Amino acid sequence: MTTRADTAPTPPLTNAAVRHSAGRCLALCLLSAASTAVVLLLPAALGRTLDLLLAHAPATRWVLYCAGLVLLAALFDACETVLSGTVDARTTAWLRRRLAGHVLALGPRAGARFGPGDLVARLVGNAAQAGTAPAARAALLAALAGPVGGVVALGLVDWRLAAVFLAGAPVLTLLLRAFARDTTRCVADYQRVQGRIATSLAEAVAGSRTVRAAGTADREAARILRPLPELSRAGHRMWRVQGRAAGQASAVAPLLQLGIVAVAGVLLTRHRLTVGEVLAASRYAVLATGVGVLVGQFASLARARAATARLADVLEEPAPSYGNHQLPSGPGRLELRGVTARRGDHTVLDGIDLTVPGGTTLAVVGRSGTGKSLLAALAGRLADPDAGEILLDGVPLPSLPHDQLRRAVGYAFERPALLGTTIEDTIALGLRSPSPARVREAARKARADDFVRRLPHGYATPCADAPHSGGESQRLGLARAFAHGGRLLVLDDALSSLDTVTEARIADALLADGSATTRLIVAHRATTAARADAVAWLDGGKVRAVGTHARLWRDAGYRAVFGDGGAG
Repeated sequence: MTTRADTAPTPPLTNAAVRHSAGRCLALCLLSAASTAVVLLLPAALGRTLDLLLAHAPATRWVLYCAGLVLLAALFDACETVLSGTVDARTTAWLRRRLAGHVLALGPRAGARFGPGDLVARLVGNAAQAGTAPAARAALLAALAGPVGGVVALGLVDWRLAAVFLAGAPVLTLLLRAFARDTTRCVADYQRVQGRIATSLAEAVAGSRTVRAAGTADREAARILRPLPELSRAGHRMWRVQGRAAGQASAVAPLLQLGIVAVAGVLLTRHRLTVGEVLAASRYAVLATGVGVLVGQFASLARARAATARLADVLEEPAPSYGNHQLPSGPGRLELRGVTARRGDHTVLDGIDLTVPGGTTLAVVGRSGTGKSLLAALAGRLADPDAGEILLDGVPLPSLPHDQLRRAVGYAFERPALLGTTIEDTIALGLRSPSPARVREAARKARADDFVRRLPHGYATPCADAPHSGGESQRLGLARAFAHGGRLLVLDDALSSLDTVTEARIADALLADGSATTRLIVAHRATTAARADAVAWLDGGKVRAVGTHARLWRDAGYRAVFGDGGAG
């Protein structure tokens, strides 16, 4: 009796996972086949032993054969368990590495497309479930080999016994096929709702201080858990499908077994079978109708396939491609030509033409929502435009190799992620040959050296143990950008949490004459814009004007960008 776990084709990612552990999967298949062979030999050996005992003939050798087969079956089962666990662990690790690498290659687009919480759910829970797919396929082959072997063995005992089973086999096949289809659908619904809950939880954790300050923890918990009834319904549907399939198949299986045993009994009375052969036939009937094992294997494979499909959704999102054009020597001239960028159905930037001469500073200002941060992301290819092109020293950014682009462009953000083991690690992040002197010089330039030295272990203080305010975090992020070097430095609102004095000192160091670095600064303060060589004023997704801060300040609309607190 054969069937399929699903009517859909096997996902390519599952095939790739099998190829990754091809050697172990092959060993697992062979081990499963050997285990099934032992299980199929045992009833025949037991039947032969019984016949010899009833005939009062010497049966010691056959008793030893039976004992050996039992021990061999136990040994194979233990080996299968260990090997299956190894394959599961290795496949899960491979899937997680592949998914994590792809998510990082996608950059911010991954979080925007799927949500951070859902990505974590896929990376942790779904990857673990998908990792069981290769072993589950091998186990399913073994589970199918049992019934098929049982039918063949029944035919070898007497063809009429096999015919009885084959008469009812189509019913079992249809039941299992329906079960596999319905289970896959239920599991997919269940995993999708899990992802929604994870996304809401991640949002709440990120905004935990706001939630606590507003006193809305109970309301937020209710929002996170709102999909629970839907999750419960999906889970109950899954169990109902499995229970119904097991019940229906279990109702058919005993009837087939009873029919086989009844026919064997008739053949026994007619001296066509021996007592031992009847015993063997009864055991083979159980193997042939072993739907309980098949239902469990189909359920495991359905969960693995549904999880694999969720991973494939992420992996199918195209990652940015890079070229091999080498960046020529140059001052870091940045050009945006007809750049348009959309987010969903909304056009955020529309036909932007902008040039930043090498070695100069351009401040980008505008009201909230005008696309300043998106422009900053496009400038260093953290995102790609929907139309137009961006060039660095005459070379389109997509034409550059990944490593060369990342060395050429440095970033500092409003909320920097302090990655690494220690403070020194987080400042040196991304450097090919970091040195303590370079790290400390960058920290001094970012006005971070003094507070770092006051930490318990100075630059060796673990990031997790280092108390730092928003302003201190920004200074560490700036230090990392200064240590990075490169010909283009992009500051996306990276001075917003600094006090006025510290901001002025960092701005003086950043904008000092003679710097070989081009600087693009998203600015929210008039004092920062005033220090730049030029200001690009974004309004309605377009560049409304480019000029010095002093000239633009004459426009009331420009002054309104900074509010009443702006100063010329």
